[in-house]
Amino acid sequence: MSHIHLNKLSLHLPIFDADSRLLRQVIFKRRTGGELSIDGNVVVKALEDITLSIEEGDRVGIVGHNGAGKSTMLRALAGVYAPTSGTIEVDGKISALLSPGLGMDMEDNGFENIINIGVMLGLTVKELQSRKDEIAEFTELGEYLALPVRTYSAGMLLRLAFAAVTIIEPDILLLDEGLGAGDARFAKRAQDRANGLMARARILVIASHSEAIVKDLCNKAMLLEQGRLVAYGDVPSVFEAYNKLNDEHVGGEIK
Repeated sequence: MSHIHLNKLSLHLPIFDADSRLLRQVIFKRRTGGELSIDGNVVVKALEDITLSIEEGDRVGIVGHNGAGKSTMLRALAGVYAPTSGTIEVDGKISALLSPGLGMDMEDNGFENIINIGVMLGLTVKELQSRKDEIAEFTELGEYLALPVRTYSAGMLLRLAFAAVTIIEPDILLLDEGLGAGDARFAKRAQDRANGLMARARILVIASHSEAIVKDLCNKAMLLEQGRLVAYGDVPSVFEAYNKLNDEHVGGEIK
């Protein structure tokens, strides 16, 4: 049975060579959401002491204000960040649709990056070679697939990344709803492909600002605020807590 278990998970991210003046501290805090610790170095407490379980069949929406830790949580679940303390236990094959360029080698060409990412996700080179034409057709990048990806536009990078991470049939799908998909026509094709993955995945975890999307897709939600877990459970209860938290904000700061 696929599952994700977090036990007292904390993730602290050091900011090397950062100016510790007040203005810079405020900027770092607002961009990352977590608390700051300054003891010779600047450290962002991006996630702090989070314990929860996600079981097979769960569709979990991560909600919270900008900088609350939603994207950081997805990256921690995907294995991009190692915990500073606590544990993350994952049982199941993960596919993570997070940000374009994540895990890519900018000097490799498009085909090489598809192979690299596919192998990282657990596929063999033979399997990837057999699906090369299918993947190339979906990206619609044509001859650009033979060029280094450092020459790609942001939209082209996104197409390649999306094709690469949707090769596998995941047990666990991690999705950043803020990830755009370029032009409208490709966005529709990407949405159809993502919908198919979401329907087949045993577990879905999606970060979203949209109450409608979370209510439509999810049976559970988690509310993060400055890297801490405020609420976790059924969607209506979590949004009740979220709306209460919104009421406590005045001018972007908590009372």
